[in-house]
Amino acid sequence: MLFQVTMQIHIPHDADQEKIRNLSAAEMKLAQNLQRQGKWLHLWRVAGKWANISIFDVDSNDELHEILSTLPLFPFMALEVTPLSKHPASIV
Repeated sequence: MLFQVTMQIHIPHDADQEKIRNLSAAEMKLAQNLQRQGKWLHLWRVAGKWANISIFDVDSNDELHEILSTLPLFPFMALEVTPLSKHPASIV
C-alpha cells in the first residue's frame, strides 16, 4: 500500500535545543534504515519549511501508523496522510 505523508515539524520556542538535535539525528538514522528496507520510498524536503513530503510502501494502515508514531520527532509533527493508488493513465 502506498501513502503520501506530509510532515510539518513544529518545535516550541522553549524546547531544549540539545534534545531536538539528538531527536533529529535519531530520526535521520531511522529514516535511512526505513529507506534501506524499502518502506520509505521517497523523501523530499519542502523548501523554506521544516517539512517533508514522503512516499511510504507498507503492508497496512497499522504498519504506517506504527512507523510514523515511532519517529523521534513525532510529538512535534503535524501529519497529513493520503492513500495512493495507480492512475489509469500511468505507464509505469
